[in-house]
Amino acid sequence: MTHIFHAPQAIHTGAGCRGLLPECAASLGLRRVLIVTDAFLTRTGTIGPFVESLEKQGIATEVFDRVQPDPTDANVADGVAAYRQANADGLVAIGGGSPIDAAKVIAVSLTNPGPLEQFQGYHRVAQAGPPVIVIPTTAGTGSEATKAAVITDTTRHVKMMMLDAKLMPRIALVDYELSLSMPPALTAHVGVDTLTHGLEAYVSRKANALTDPLAVSCIALTARHLRTAWSEPGDREARAAMAVAALQGGMAFTNSGLCLVHGMSRPLGAIFHLAHGLSNAVLLPTVTRYSLPGAPARYAEVARIMGLANAAHSDEAAGVALVQGLRQLNQDLAVPTLAECLGHQLGHQRDAFWPHLRKMASDALASGSPANNPRVPTEDEIVALYEEAYLGGSPN
Repeated sequence: MTHIFHAPQAIHTGAGCRGLLPECAASLGLRRVLIVTDAFLTRTGTIGPFVESLEKQGIATEVFDRVQPDPTDANVADGVAAYRQANADGLVAIGGGSPIDAAKVIAVSLTNPGPLEQFQGYHRVAQAGPPVIVIPTTAGTGSEATKAAVITDTTRHVKMMMLDAKLMPRIALVDYELSLSMPPALTAHVGVDTLTHGLEAYVSRKANALTDPLAVSCIALTARHLRTAWSEPGDREARAAMAVAALQGGMAFTNSGLCLVHGMSRPLGAIFHLAHGLSNAVLLPTVTRYSLPGAPARYAEVARIMGLANAAHSDEAAGVALVQGLRQLNQDLAVPTLAECLGHQLGHQRDAFWPHLRKMASDALASGSPANNPRVPTEDEIVALYEEAYLGGSPN
């Protein structure tokens, strides 16, 4: 089997590297850019300094801040219109995974007329779009270094997973100082998302010699620093480590593929509007328990990397410790259970969740990610896993 590794043309990391934005934009020959972000970052004053620095460099700037959490096809259409109205020649995405994914798809929509559904799946983008510079403000999605984007189809109620090298940002500026203000809940959810990226990249059937070191480092950094970043938000060492972990996780999974956790989390987001990181976190222990037999040595190594087992433990014992450790991590970070997440929407009526399971399982399989899982599930098994995650325990 052969492998290919994709990454941004340039990645800058470290405190203050966000200040390189004008220089990076000029290096790409950009004269008029559209900043893609969300209303919160505009309202809190995060975007203003970026606009000022670009315009000081002589680069005209317009802001499109109508991207919602888990961006939709409507957000993309509005962004395309804003880009054309601004007569822009490039995009700058500032924010979490939602603005970044939206910017990627806005870019390729400009050069590929037609419905967004045409991009769903693998390698379905015909023409590259204008350049995209990315500045993440959270440490979790890794989208600043991936050739993937997820956009919700509001007609079909499906999260469309798109993967193509033409979605890769041109330049990423990963400045951990932008994550210092993240509240604890968001830190927890995107942090477990980062761990999920590293873990799934490591156990994927497409894992390889280039992705393994990145995945291992992502897992180790998250295990060491996430709890501190959550409990001590101003700890710069922990925030810097989590920013690097998120970047490494993104580079790893975009080249090895994601697995069953992500396949199952997207339908939860599409139907129940759970944030991406949170939906991954609530599924991770359950899916890991199910997947253990498919790659016992790899999961055991993850447990050892996280300090949950050592060389004296058998692979089987280490796998059990891993599942227990993932459950404990969620508890330590106050991550709600799936039932708690959905309680306000379903009125804590368990029967209200059940009618959606078959569609969610079908959509999960259709995404392609479960095919990378060490243990490839059937639709019935995915239904059972949703039930198990909702009930919050091991299968009967």
